[in-house]
This record gives sequence, C-alpha cells and structure tokens, in this order.
Amino acid sequence: MRRVVVTGYGAVTALGETAGEAWTSIMNGVMGYSKQGFDNPDIKAKFYAFVPESKARYKAIPKAIQRCLPRFAKNAVVAAREALDMAFGDPQRIADHYAAHDCGVIIGTGWGGVDQSNEIHGEYLETGFGNPFGSLITMPSVATGACSLLWNLRGYQNTVNAACATGTIAIGDAFEIIRSGRARMMLAGGSETLVGETNVWNIDVLNALSKEQTHPELACCPFDRRRSGFVLAEGAAVVCLEEYEHAVHRGARILGEITGYGNYSDACDFTAPAEDMASRVKSIERALIQANVKPGQIGYINAHGTSTPLNDLNETNSIKKAFGEVAWDIPVSSTKSYSGHLISAAGSFETIICLKALETGTLPGTRNLNDPDPECDLNYLANGHVQADVDRTLNLSFGFGGANAALVIERVR
Repeated sequence: MRRVVVTGYGAVTALGETAGEAWTSIMNGVMGYSKQGFDNPDIKAKFYAFVPESKARYKAIPKAIQRCLPRFAKNAVVAAREALDMAFGDPQRIADHYAAHDCGVIIGTGWGGVDQSNEIHGEYLETGFGNPFGSLITMPSVATGACSLLWNLRGYQNTVNAACATGTIAIGDAFEIIRSGRARMMLAGGSETLVGETNVWNIDVLNALSKEQTHPELACCPFDRRRSGFVLAEGAAVVCLEEYEHAVHRGARILGEITGYGNYSDACDFTAPAEDMASRVKSIERALIQANVKPGQIGYINAHGTSTPLNDLNETNSIKKAFGEVAWDIPVSSTKSYSGHLISAAGSFETIICLKALETGTLPGTRNLNDPDPECDLNYLANGHVQADVDRTLNLSFGFGGANAALVIERVR
C-alpha cells in the first residue's frame, strides 16, 4: 500500500479568498459571519457567512466552461487552482510529472447547484425559456467535471454527496484510491453554496440554524451552554494529494501525510446523531488503527463542533468513548466558530486547518466559548490559540443522513 501526502491546498470562504487569508483571519480572531436578514419573516436565522460576490474571482475560468457552472462549482475551481498552484507552481505543469490517466478528481457537494436550479425553474415558469445550459448547471458532478476538463485529469473521477461529512469523505476516498495504486495524484474536497431564500428556509425550518438574533458571539459558540444552532456558511476547500514516492522524486514540498481514514454510518436518523455513538466511535477507531497510532499520540483534534445542542454533546461523548482516559489531555477545537458551517466544504477546510496546525505549531482556539457546557468538558481551547509542536492531528466530520468520517493527518517523517 502506497503512502499518500498533501502537496497543495486552496480555499474560498468568507474568511478570505485563499486558504492563507482564511488562516490569518482565524489567527486574528475574525469571525466570517455577520448579521444578514431575509425579507421572509419565516426565516428566523439572522447570521450567515456568505462569500461576497466577485466576478474577478472567476476571471481565470474560460468562459466556455464558466457559463456551465453554478456558483458552488466556480468556487471549487478557484480553490482547486490554488491547490494546484501550491503543488506544481502552475497547473499546466502537472503533465511534466504525471500521465493524464494517473490523475483524478473527487469534488463533493451536499446540495450542488440547487440555488441556480431554483432560479432556472423560476425563469422557465415566467418566460417559458430557462437556461440552455441548465442540465449542466444543475448537475451535482459539474465541479468534478470542470476540474477534469480544465487540467486534463483523466483518471479516477467521482462526486461525493454526504452532506456535512462530504469534504472529509472526498479526501478519505481519494486517499484510498492513491493508496491502492489506482491513481498517483488526486484533487479532493468539497464546495457548497446555499444562499437562496428557498434553500435557507429549507434548513431553518428544520430548527438547525442559530436562533441568536443580535450578538455574533452567541450565533456560533460550540460547546457553550448557550449554543442554539449552526451558522450557515458558503465556500470551497480542495487539497492536492500525491503518492509519496513520486512527490519526493519530483521535489514537491510535502505539507502533511494522510495516514488513517474511518467512515461509518449511523443508520439511525436523517438529522440527529445516533445516541449509541457507535459509528462515530468506530470511525475514529478505524482511522487510528489504519494510521497505526494510539489515542495518546494524537496531538490535536479539529472537532465537527457545529454549535448545535445535539451534536456538541454527542461528539464530546464520542471522543471520550474512543479515547478513554487520554481524551481530557488532547487539545480540541471547533474552527466553525470562525468560519461558520461550510456544509460539504467543512471537512476539507478543516483538513487544511489541521495541516496549518502541523506547519505553524499553532492550535486554533474555540472562539466564543465563554460559558462552557459542563457536559462538554474536554480541553476545547476556550477563546485562545495555543502553541504546541504536534506531529499528528485528527479531523472529525459528521453529516445529515448519519454520515461519520475521521482522518488522521500527520507530519511527514
């Protein structure tokens, strides 16, 4: 089985146009969300982390491709380009190192271009004519296809659709593809855009979004007793994975290594986590076993930490059950307290956070954790970053439909 390393990453979020800008924002304690209202009084949520409109952001995407892409896919392409720039200096140089059929793409999404689908449907009802590219714009795999087309990546292709666990599963699946020898280089990550009124209402009516009406510090406060729901965010995050030996041979800068991956389903409820925590715990245990590490060797956990009453308590107890007595010794934080919940991009963005923690020796704190829930009693790095030289991190992601995923990300030795 081959080793799999990360050689590039990119992100588009409300915290910044690049992964570097987002990390700087987190280091400066910036929250990417703000109060934004909808005219619809039935939408109770007031805080969102949407990415500002920018035509300049997409100028490098050829018009022939851009016209077929919904907003989530455009953001995915921008994030992927940043990842490839970091890995190769220029995406066009991929061909200098890899055959096209050795390179693949997995760009996941939870809801794809559903905003644009609603718009096209509305135009059709009004005029009898929608968008001639509507079939492509509403295709969930269009971001994966666009990356393949743009950079001649002719190997393994797939589109993960696993709600809030999508980004982590996309990276985990790409890891397995390279590990098994089916590819040598993979782009993997997630992207989500849910900014239309209909789709925001669809989530808000489930009682999942933050109930806070006034103060941003209370809109997203993971593991705090005042938490009331998550802040909906927009964005994309993509990493470039390569087979270790080939990356070393071509002189790539190696940012980290994926060594373990776990993925199990609750098979219990569409929105609530399973009370027995069995699949969350098994996902963690599987990732640790595959990575050949003991619980006490994990130096930092990036928690799913959504700021919802159910998840944060269930996740706390899952970590305790999986790690035993050492659970209280491991620094844990939720960076959704800065970014909001990026839905399908959450896990891939938080993978980047883990890589930055390995690189900089800075573990980001959990913002807005001022009144800790006594039942959420792990070391959640309340309101402060910590300097610590760690070798191994764990990224946790959980999603609607009962999806659970865990990734072990290490410093290359």
